[in-house]
Amino acid sequence: MGPMTADSRLSGAPVPIHGLHHFAWRCRNAEQTRQFYEELLGLPLVHVIRADHVPSTGEYCPYVHLFFRLGDGSTIAFFDLGDDTAAEPSPNTPAWVNHIALRVGSLEALQAARLRLLQAGVEVLGPTDHHIIQSIYFFDPNGLRLELTVPTVPESEMQRLAALAHADLSAWTAR
Repeated sequence: MGPMTADSRLSGAPVPIHGLHHFAWRCRNAEQTRQFYEELLGLPLVHVIRADHVPSTGEYCPYVHLFFRLGDGSTIAFFDLGDDTAAEPSPNTPAWVNHIALRVGSLEALQAARLRLLQAGVEVLGPTDHHIIQSIYFFDPNGLRLELTVPTVPESEMQRLAALAHADLSAWTAR
């Protein structure tokens, strides 16, 4: 099935999506992951599911599913399948591409997070100035690349860029 277009046989408008509920990733070790996210990054562990069967498929696969809450109520979640194995990086994608970016409240908070990570022995890249945000990058114990970021321009600049987004994408596609 190809991509849907405006003249495809779609009924009604898209259902409103209100925000991120959770992002899920495989982890190597649930306790090591908990220590990193809860103790180092300060994201509280708020829910744990232990099961032997996958609810969506019925497949037998014992697992624990961990959820850590972000400040906006969304969560980052992990599956430990009990086999001491982390998700493998995509073989056709550079390591810097696939990541999850988490927003902090200020440049001071970004610097404090950087210092805390460095003190814990985590290798940190940045801060990097992306002209609309500043970011730091690091890997969690599972090889998941994380970005902590803070906006550095007013909302009016983001609105200006949003107005150009379709034209910018069209220029890339034409290239």
